[in-house]
Amino acid sequence: MKFISWNVNGIRACLGKGFLDFFKSMDADFFCIQETKCQAGQVELALEGYEQYWNYAQKKGYSGTAIFTKHTPLAVHYGVGEDESQDEGRIITLEYDNFYVVNVYTPNAQRDLARLPLRLEWEERLALYLKELDAKKPIIYGGDLNVAHAEIDLKNAKSNVGNSGFTYEERAKMSELLASGFVDSFRYKHPEVTDHYTWWSYMNKVRERNIGWRIDYFIVSARLKDQIEVATMHPHIMGSDHCPIELQLTI
Repeated sequence: MKFISWNVNGIRACLGKGFLDFFKSMDADFFCIQETKCQAGQVELALEGYEQYWNYAQKKGYSGTAIFTKHTPLAVHYGVGEDESQDEGRIITLEYDNFYVVNVYTPNAQRDLARLPLRLEWEERLALYLKELDAKKPIIYGGDLNVAHAEIDLKNAKSNVGNSGFTYEERAKMSELLASGFVDSFRYKHPEVTDHYTWWSYMNKVRERNIGWRIDYFIVSARLKDQIEVATMHPHIMGSDHCPIELQLTI
């Protein structure tokens, strides 16, 4: 099965930058997007052969997630817990006979770290949720997780220590999750590879010089690790400040 994840930074804008061409070329079983920045009825996608599941933020032009899939789920769940993230459209879970797919757009701690406490609370609730699901059947958890886990995951690690997305606290939460029975699919397949990123600032020439961060992930239950066939990214796809990532699993 093929899984794609992409923070599109506004699906309406991305549609004008080749989204559908890439979507069709991938022919994925599951195509997850984050930061849709739209409300119900603001965009209609004709995706033949796919069911569509959207989780909209209440705030207009903000956040939001969607999953497009060829496979009808047993159940669909939006959000996790009772908190403000419910209003931000950040999580969609699809349940199948043998696995769950969880699409997530993790809150950013913000440049001044004003939202770091909320972010850490989010991480704790999400980790409990993922472990509850994992106790029932394996999970494929993907999306924009807004953290570069290790120094190898961003270009200028030393100068970014303590910055949003590379604080010790955010990185520790990722480490705790992985240690509890999950695998970062890209690092499992490519433990030492450098200069592979999924997000670049819009600042001048940053993407051209590949000064980026790897903050988009597919994380899977550890018992699926030997079923990972492909874990890669598509940095040549330009429609957003993020690039799409890809996971292929034997399920």
